[in-house]
Amino acid sequence: MKKLWFTGQSFSEAAEELSVNEKAAQAMLAALKTVHSLSAPTDGALEGLERQRQSQNILGRLVSPELGYSWEPFQLGSMPMAWARPECGHDRHHVVLYCHGGGYTSGNLGYARVLASKLAKSTGYEVLSFEYRLAPEHPYPAALEDALAAWDYLMELGYGARDVVLAGDSAGGNLALVLTQALKEAGRRLPGKLVLCSPWTDMSCSGDSYEAHKEDDPVLTRAYLEAVRQAYAPQGGWDQPELSPLFQDVSGFPPVLVQYGGHEILADDAIRLKKHLDEAGVPNVLQCWPEMWHVFQMFPLPQSQQAMERVAAFVLDY
Repeated sequence: MKKLWFTGQSFSEAAEELSVNEKAAQAMLAALKTVHSLSAPTDGALEGLERQRQSQNILGRLVSPELGYSWEPFQLGSMPMAWARPECGHDRHHVVLYCHGGGYTSGNLGYARVLASKLAKSTGYEVLSFEYRLAPEHPYPAALEDALAAWDYLMELGYGARDVVLAGDSAGGNLALVLTQALKEAGRRLPGKLVLCSPWTDMSCSGDSYEAHKEDDPVLTRAYLEAVRQAYAPQGGWDQPELSPLFQDVSGFPPVLVQYGGHEILADDAIRLKKHLDEAGVPNVLQCWPEMWHVFQMFPLPQSQQAMERVAAFVLDY
């Protein structure tokens, strides 16, 4: 039984709004299933890489970015980057470094723009996105090297490490954690906070949710994840800390916010990460939307708005 919260609405008005919201979610699910069915590998091999990348671009175009911000692309050497800057008055002393998702094999600034704009709007911080090199043309550690270059660029601009919120979705969540670990191992200062949306923390795919939610998840399949991990790290060793942050030594990490959808096969990647952070004494918050899917924050839904409000509360008040 769903709860209805009233703010001067009649019962019928609130019920109608809930019905509209549910229909919107169902429409989004149908679109996701269509895009996924056209692009996901059907076996263990990474087939149709260009088709997969095109579907990621289509998904980025299907979901309109937020209004009220500027989008300023530029190049850092050969790496495309972009600033999402709130157009209203905003905090210029803090910044978000955002790592986009896409299984390390797809995704670009067009895809990154959606969540980057939402992060800018919700936090009031400027958001820097970067288009890291993709596998299989550029396997591990190319993406990490590019993330380090983006981090160094912020340091050169004069930001302190603690002024940076490091954010990422899906494989970008993996990259955010791996980047934090690389900074730690180099004896460098760490970001102030981490914000992770449906992070892929275990490339060995050992969580029970892979089986439990295989019929519920409209976005991911085990075959897809096994294919893209093979492209990204063909040498194997997918349970090693440099590939699977779930097995890192996370002691000393900054506070971490993890959000995930209850219908995704990566649910255990989020749940087990929280347990791992707890055991290491790292402050963290885990938030679940039971009926949502992988990186639902991208979509124009009430649940997405609520999730971004909680991101803002964590970033600004935690």
